[in-house]
Amino acid sequence: MPAERIPPGAPALAPGAVGVQIDGVTKRFGAFTALHEAWLKIEQGTFMTLLGPSGCGKTTLLNLLAGFLESDGGEIFVDGQLMTETPPYAREIGVVFQNYALFPHMSVAKNVGYGLAARGVPKAEIAARVADMLALVKLSDFGHRKPKELSGGQQQRVALARALVIRPKLLLLDEPFSALDKNLRGSMQVELKEIQRRLGVTTIFVTHDQGEALSMSDRIAVMSAGRIRQVGTPDEIYRRPTDRFVASFVGDINVLPARLERRLGDQATVLLGTLRVAVPAETVEGLAPGAPVDLFVRPDALSIGEAGSGVPGTIAAHVYQGSHVDVVIDSPAAQGGRLLVRVPGTEAPARWPVGQPVGVTPASGGGIAFPPEG
Repeated sequence: MPAERIPPGAPALAPGAVGVQIDGVTKRFGAFTALHEAWLKIEQGTFMTLLGPSGCGKTTLLNLLAGFLESDGGEIFVDGQLMTETPPYAREIGVVFQNYALFPHMSVAKNVGYGLAARGVPKAEIAARVADMLALVKLSDFGHRKPKELSGGQQQRVALARALVIRPKLLLLDEPFSALDKNLRGSMQVELKEIQRRLGVTTIFVTHDQGEALSMSDRIAVMSAGRIRQVGTPDEIYRRPTDRFVASFVGDINVLPARLERRLGDQATVLLGTLRVAVPAETVEGLAPGAPVDLFVRPDALSIGEAGSGVPGTIAAHVYQGSHVDVVIDSPAAQGGRLLVRVPGTEAPARWPVGQPVGVTPASGGGIAFPPEG
């Protein structure tokens, strides 16, 4: 198989080298602290997503990285160079905004080449690098057009090409797909990830969309109330959340009150009625046997059986999802009175009709327990 062609100017990656380092960065707006001592290391070439609800501090952190805001404490390094006091234009960082921020009076080619022209790059080199970028984003035949003549997806590609043509050390993306419809979002997610992988550019992507983060990222930093709550791979974030917020925010979740039976090494057992469920011990450390806990279980880690076989419940509704059916079950054992079970295939409605009593069983090792709130 021939080697994959790497576009001109793609950085040479040193395995394990740190691309971005954020050391105790804090940002306040008056009496309000938007970011509390953020600490984060990102390896070169990594696609890192900052994930969290509105107001959690993720865009503030992105703006600090870009130099659009000044921090109130801490340091920022990119490729080992201190950037905290460096102005935005000298940081060698590419940024794609939510609204793309294209110049309406300029052609696509001039939009893409604007950053190079501002840096005094010779015209011949600008033309060559713009052509390379337009080819990379599949817009080679659109260089003469104005932004208003393009679709939303094409405008997003122009903004991406403009950010990448300067050969940035770091690419920052602030919810760039928020204005696109669902199908176009999906295709652009794939294209962006392919381009990022080919170029090997360290990328930080801001989103509140959990599915987007899980499907695109090498690593995810989950944020809430100005703090980074957990950093890990998508699987670690989804399967092994370290606190209640991460467990609740990332993906669908069921919460069942239970009791801690025992801890042994890195495993613990909780009792859900008469059911014993194995969970990681780290999240219940410090609790005594018999202490109340909340068992968090994903919908795909629950199974439906005959009444009397597990947690009691009654089928309330079915939600067809194509490759699977989400079964909603009324259950007094669940926090909020309902459970969501994800069943592969399409036979769930016929097998478990609405109104049928059932038993629901968590997979051993398929959940995680936390101390109750309050």
